[in-house]
Amino acid sequence: MKVTVHSPADAAFERAPGLDEEVFVANLVDERHGGPITIGYGRYGPGQGLRERMAVDDVMIVLEGRLTITSAAGERTAARGDIVHMPKGETVGIRAREEGALTAYVTFPHWRTAREAAEG
Repeated sequence: MKVTVHSPADAAFERAPGLDEEVFVANLVDERHGGPITIGYGRYGPGQGLRERMAVDDVMIVLEGRLTITSAAGERTAARGDIVHMPKGETVGIRAREEGALTAYVTFPHWRTAREAAEG
C-alpha cells in the first residue's frame, strides 16, 4: 500500500446504508485497498443523523459544523476539531445541528463488513 493524500473533494459520497436521512459516507481506504482499517468522510445534512449500535470501534473527527452525540454516558456537543470515540457495542446517536456537518472517520475493523455480518 502506498502513501496517499485525500480531501473531501476526492470523496464519492453515498447515502449511509439503511438510512433515509441525509447522512452520507465515503470510504477512501478500506478492505478494497488492502488496508487493515477504514478511513473516510461523513456528511450530515442540517438536523440529520443516525442512531445505531456500533459494530466496530469508530473514531470521528469533526471538520465542519457541530454534532450532538448521545450515548449511555449522556449528551455532548462535538464541534470543529473535536474527536469522538465510539467503542464497539455502544449505542450512539449522532445528529447534526442546523448547519450540518462534515466529519472524517477511522474504524477498526472495516465498518461495512462488520455491519453486514451483524445484520445477516
